Amino acid sequence: MGQDTQPPEEAHPDMPERVSGDEPLLAARVHRPSDLMRLLAGLLAIGLVIAVAAFAHATTSGLEEDINKGAVGAPDVFVKIAGLVSSIAVLLVPVAFAIERLIKRDGLRIADGVLAAVLAHGVTLATDLWVAQAAPGTIQDALTQPQSGGGLTDPVHNYLAPVIAYMTAVGMARRPRWRVSLWAVLLLDAFTMLVAGYTTALSIVLTVLIGWTVAYGTLYAVGSPNVRPTGQTLLAGLRRVGFRPVTALRAEGVPDSSDIGDRGRRYIVTLEDGPPLDVTVVDREQQAHGFFYRVWRRITLRTITTRRSIVSLRQALEQEALLAYAAIAAGANAPKLIATSELGPDAVMLVYEHIGGRSLDSLDDKEITDELVRSAWRQVRALQSRRIAHRRLAGDAILVDRSGRVFLTDLRGGEIAAGDLVLRMDIAQLLTTLGLRVGAERAVAAAVEVLGPDSVAGCMPLLQPIALSRSTRATLRRLARERSKREREAVLAASEAAKRERELAKAEAATTTAVDRTDGRTEKAERAEKKADKKAEKRALDTALDEAREEDLLAQIRRQVLLIRPQAPVEPVRLERIKPRTLVSLIAGAVAAYFLLSQIARTPLSTISQADWRWVAAAVLFSAVSYVAAAMSLLGFVPERVGFWRTVVAQVAGSFVKIVAPAAVGGVALNTRFLQRAGVRPGLAVASVGASQLFGLGAHILLLLSFGYLTGTEKSQSFTPSRTVIAGLLTVAVLVLVVTAIPFMRKFVSTRLRSLFAGVVPRMLDVLQRPMKLLTGIGGMLLLTGVFVLCLDASIRAFSHGNQTVSYASVAVVFLAGNALGSAAPTPGGVGAVEGALTFGLVAVGLPLEVATPAVLLYRLLTLWIPVLPGWICFNWLTKREAL
Repeated sequence: MGQDTQPPEEAHPDMPERVSGDEPLLAARVHRPSDLMRLLAGLLAIGLVIAVAAFAHATTSGLEEDINKGAVGAPDVFVKIAGLVSSIAVLLVPVAFAIERLIKRDGLRIADGVLAAVLAHGVTLATDLWVAQAAPGTIQDALTQPQSGGGLTDPVHNYLAPVIAYMTAVGMARRPRWRVSLWAVLLLDAFTMLVAGYTTALSIVLTVLIGWTVAYGTLYAVGSPNVRPTGQTLLAGLRRVGFRPVTALRAEGVPDSSDIGDRGRRYIVTLEDGPPLDVTVVDREQQAHGFFYRVWRRITLRTITTRRSIVSLRQALEQEALLAYAAIAAGANAPKLIATSELGPDAVMLVYEHIGGRSLDSLDDKEITDELVRSAWRQVRALQSRRIAHRRLAGDAILVDRSGRVFLTDLRGGEIAAGDLVLRMDIAQLLTTLGLRVGAERAVAAAVEVLGPDSVAGCMPLLQPIALSRSTRATLRRLARERSKREREAVLAASEAAKRERELAKAEAATTTAVDRTDGRTEKAERAEKKADKKAEKRALDTALDEAREEDLLAQIRRQVLLIRPQAPVEPVRLERIKPRTLVSLIAGAVAAYFLLSQIARTPLSTISQADWRWVAAAVLFSAVSYVAAAMSLLGFVPERVGFWRTVVAQVAGSFVKIVAPAAVGGVALNTRFLQRAGVRPGLAVASVGASQLFGLGAHILLLLSFGYLTGTEKSQSFTPSRTVIAGLLTVAVLVLVVTAIPFMRKFVSTRLRSLFAGVVPRMLDVLQRPMKLLTGIGGMLLLTGVFVLCLDASIRAFSHGNQTVSYASVAVVFLAGNALGSAAPTPGGVGAVEGALTFGLVAVGLPLEVATPAVLLYRLLTLWIPVLPGWICFNWLTKREAL
């Protein structure tokens, strides 16, 4: 089922059962996403228990008093006997289970359990040490009890946590008798310790959580034994449901994509008598494939548009069986389900009648006739007549048999009694699927003929990539990249043609130019000629781009539908519950608040209150001027006309972007996007930002060397650099030599620089022909560095109260070094790296620590943290006006 594979010839009844074809070897271990989710849930629960112990002291104390009062009436003899029995049994039951598993040759599970137990024991020892020596007193009181002989009980039980980790890792939860026995023993042991006053309720809860969490962390790290059924298991399962299989051929060519990873493995099974069968095997590992992607879709999209992130095998089996029967009852061509069965505790199989066709993806374009397209639409019409949604009408879900009949397969993700929105999504998906193969015109025409114009027009608001399957979106992105490549090639060809025409025209006019040179008008004429040549080149490039520009498939489909129903709604339906940009904004705000509060907490309020507010105002002014300087440094490398004040607003918006991306990345991406929206072609926008970055890097290095040289001459009569500068230069030289001498590092650096500054040199040549632009760019860079240095200097003076002994050159060196480190740091805005570098640098040049720390904090507040809110406002303002 799913491709045109001839069934193997019938074998003799005495032939032994076998799996023909290449049955891929299964991995010995697999990393289950469910184990990771349980690990994260366990860590969250542990954090919650510790938080309760730390902040709910009254509640925990009251709970302990209630337990102690209730334990007074318990018979002492019963408590001691129960404690003795449970202490012995809690060790004997795991050992007995291990022996039973070893007899059945399942030693891998026992090894996993032992490893988890060892790790859990280590974690409990570390937790006990932390609670005893470093934890707050409230946590210690909540997790321990005073002993009669002096001292405290253990916060976490060193043998209960390993036992729980062991039983979880070996999978005792899937064996009811062993699970009930061990949990009964554990609960009895915990009860006796609690009644006897050897522990607390929170200590028991923490012990269980640590054992459980460590077990799943171990399973995810080392992997769980792979229990996926093989082809031989499939043959045995078919015998149990009454079939007599001879061979099973693994169907190849099933796409490997996260949105279809739960479709299962396909087999074509030959029987001793009767037609062959199509069998699908689904196991837990295939269901978990693409789990995190589905979770992300469920978080960001409205619930009505998404499926459940993961369902049980029983639910998957029942859902597919129900949809298979419902589709056939609705009159659609679908594979007939004739049997279902479990293949052990972790897999199920679904047995269908064999169709023996080929998927739409595997057909040649000439084989996809108009009748075949109409037949596909008839199947969808039959489903929708009974309110059945397929939910994944991609090319590999449409099957064509040898007679040309169309079947719809892969119904597991569908819905019964679907809503209008989901049904319209099916139409939009099939329009796109067929449009990719036969074109928008034929796909729309067939849909209108079968479904009617109103139904087709109703899907227009859902013709958006987010409403399509993942494989379809990937195909549309690939086609978009190919279109962009063709457009670039057309523009380059037009540019070369225009250049050749200009050179030919100059050669023909050489004699005329020589004659004109005698009358003194040559220079003016040459300038006019160059200007005319640039305008002609720009017109030629724009014309070539317009001619090469291609309409994307979704736009073509909309245009075809509007030809039939001009009044059809085109405004896209909002399918997103939360946009990625909004999610990024929330994360950015949380990160900003955390780092800002942590830095403010380190500075005494008395120090801040004693600041000289005149210098604080000066620092604010210098910080504001920096955005004007940043706009100048960018526009100086953009020959095209771009609004100055809107560029200033974009630089303010960059203050918000820096919080969610490293300093060297966020600004580049925002400026590139801004220039593209301002009308600069993508390649030229990237080149302009790259040229600005390249000039900025060069200016940064020259200024660092110059100010470093000046710092060495401040206290000497001779104009010679300091030893520190010489040592720094030698260190840089040695690093450069090392990088260039090692082939791997040389290739790495050259590749990164080439990709970063691709197209920069031609752009720089364009800028050099406009001296005012170049002067604006270089002046903006120098002004930007200058105002940042002045802002840092003003911040220092605000807390030094006129006792500053650090020169401007030293402040400049500290700023340039700290800024370079911040640009290289992977943290958003260089958080942490910049503060540390600036503070260390100011102390190194002679500033007291009690002045350097609040000065750096004030500087970072004015240049990084306070502009976040205005940056967010500017970012949204530019976004609403489609300037970003």
